[in-house]
Parts: sequence; C-alpha cells; structure tokens
Amino acid sequence: MKNFNFSKSTMIRLGALALLQAALVSSAQAAAPASAPATTPDNYEIVSRFPVAGNEGWDFLAIDGKRNHLFVSRSDHVQVIDTKSEKLVANISGTAGVHGVAIAQDLNLGFTSNGKSDTVTVFDLDSLQTLDTIKATGAAPDVIFYYAPLKRVYSFNGRGGNITVIDAVSRKVIDTIAVAGRPEFAVSDSQGHIFFNVEDKGEIAVIDAQSSKIVKRWALAPCEEPSGLAIDDKQHRLFSVCSNKKMMVVDSLSGKIVSTVEIGESPDAVAFDPELGLVLVSNGSGTLTVVHQDTADQYTVKANLPTQKGAKTLAFNPENHLVYLVSAKFGKPAEPSKEVPHPRAPVLPDSVNVLVVAPKKATP
Repeated sequence: MKNFNFSKSTMIRLGALALLQAALVSSAQAAAPASAPATTPDNYEIVSRFPVAGNEGWDFLAIDGKRNHLFVSRSDHVQVIDTKSEKLVANISGTAGVHGVAIAQDLNLGFTSNGKSDTVTVFDLDSLQTLDTIKATGAAPDVIFYYAPLKRVYSFNGRGGNITVIDAVSRKVIDTIAVAGRPEFAVSDSQGHIFFNVEDKGEIAVIDAQSSKIVKRWALAPCEEPSGLAIDDKQHRLFSVCSNKKMMVVDSLSGKIVSTVEIGESPDAVAFDPELGLVLVSNGSGTLTVVHQDTADQYTVKANLPTQKGAKTLAFNPENHLVYLVSAKFGKPAEPSKEVPHPRAPVLPDSVNVLVVAPKKATP
C-alpha cells in the first residue's frame, strides 16, 4: 500500500470538497421522487368472497372501521356485516329505496338516504337501533354525506335536484341548496369546501360549507355522467369517474383538469389511498382499476383486477387498505317497454356476495 503525504492546505481543500459532495448527494435525494411503497400497487388480489342473504339489489357501501362493520344497502333495509367473522349482525329496516349510509363517528350516529320515502333514517352505531326519521326537502335522496367540522349531514336528492342540509345534533333540517342538476358523490377538503359531481351536467360543484352556497361549478368535458368522487386533500386533487371510461383528475383549488386516466366500463365509485398513493375505481363491467399517483399531475394504470360483473360500488378502509365490493349473478332482463325502457337484469336467488380485495404482501 502506498503512503500519501498531503500539505495542510490540501487537506483543508479535500475536506471542503467532501462536504460539498455530501451536500449535493443529500440535495439530490431530497429532490428525487418518493420510491414506490413496499406493497406494489399492481399486485392486488381477491382475498375473500362470502355470501350475503337476500335477492334484492344493492347500491352504496360504507365501512365503520372502528366497529368492523360493513353496511350494504338492500332496497328497503341495510345489512350490517361483521368484517371479521363475515357474518350478518343486524338489519336496519324502514329504509325504503335506501341508497347510501353516512358515518358520524364523533356523534356515534349513522344516517341513511331513503329514495322512495324521501327520508333520512338516523341510527346508533353501537346498538344499530333506529333513533329518528327526518323528512328530506327533495325527492329521491341518493348520496348522503357527513361533514364533521360543522356536524352536518347532506342529503343529495336525485329527482329533487337539490341538497337537504341537516343539523346532525338536533336532527333538524336547516337549509336546502338548489343544484339545477342531478347531484352525485360528495367529498370535502380541509378548507371548508364540499365538492360533488353533477351527473347530468358533467360538472363538479363546490359548496362553501359555512354559507351553504354553491360558489363554483367546473365543467369536466370530455367526461360524461360523472358519478364517483374522491379527494387527495394534501395535494388538492379530485378524482371524478365518468361513464365513458375516463377518470378526470382536477385541481381542487382552481378547477383545472390536470390529467385524464383511462379506467374500466360502468364505473360508479372511487377511493384514494393516501398511504400507498393509489386511486381505486370499481367498474360495473367487472374490474377494479388500480391507478398509481406518480406525482400530483401524473398517473399510471397499474392493473385492472378482474372482480365480478356488477361490482360497481365499493367501500374502502384506509386503516388496512381493504376494498369491499358486492355483486351477484344475473338472469336475463325483461323486454323493454314504454314504462320500463331500460329493464335491469334480475338478481338470481342466493347469488349475492361480498368480495374483499387487498394488496398482496411484497415478496422479500
């Protein structure tokens, strides 16, 4: 081994150079994009499938992660399923034409939107007993949403073309918001805004929660019939899924469309997983589109996981990254008529089931 003798000035210069190189490496590491999570986003699978009683149709799903309860809306009642045992634990009745369930953990309450009776049912999350029934101010309540900062429930009324605002504590109607369109899914941000899709207008509308006024409307073209909506509040991005197999990524501050992503056919729900940086879209054609958020404005479709035809709505549990879907086997639809121009295919007896989807564990 050779011996090298350096002068004091040379040693100082070399030390300074080493510090500069370390600083450059540190700066480059900070500027580099975050690496993919240990769980690869394109590595999803159905981990469980279990039957659910009844031959009725279904609509929205909701999850109460605190109590391990999955809520499945079934025509005139809501089934409550224990996600650990995969067993039915309760039925919430008296919910004619039920569409959705909103969870208010801070109040220990749940709320259902009942499309046929134009009502909202209030129930206790622990006992699952009905506590109250509230008359909506519009026809056919569909989507229902709880806004915790103001302790308010919003019933988005499909045929009524308006929104009923309910004080969740007093359980009284306090306002009605005209929409001039058919409202769909809703989400909120941390700045006092509630966003919702206007399905027949191809728009996102923005409510100022304090004033209960619609303050902005943003066109989503080329999106057609937007339904499901999710939000990345940290990066101010909305994800709106459309019937023409597109997901629009929208800046929630400006309303600007920053990206368009190809998804599956007949989507109806979407969820954002902030920990894994994923957008999950349930498609009625029988797939779950898994989209990775590369940056706030760049997205990559990682997979279209085969699920089951009809599994168009989902519930997502961010605590364990599980996705819940419901579907069934279907018979042949009736012939179209003047009264029913677009008849639905009937659900075959004893065929309704819940599908549980999870990311596979990364291999060493």
